[in-house]
Amino acid sequence: MEGCKYTDFGLSVKTDLLKRGKTQNWLEQTVTDRTGLFVDSSYMYKILTGQRSAPKIVAAIREILNLPEA
Repeated sequence: MEGCKYTDFGLSVKTDLLKRGKTQNWLEQTVTDRTGLFVDSSYMYKILTGQRSAPKIVAAIREILNLPEA
């Protein structure tokens, strides 16, 4: 059984979090605080694996982690 694979964006996010010593939970809370949009682990997973498109949340993640546009 093969699970969902992270997109290039998802891998960049996960790698950056590891480098910073931050958790996905930290990112979810930071995105929620910054955007006012509720983000939980399930929704974040769907964004990072490409199952959901969420331009406002992706933009907030890029800003928080200082990731370049694709």
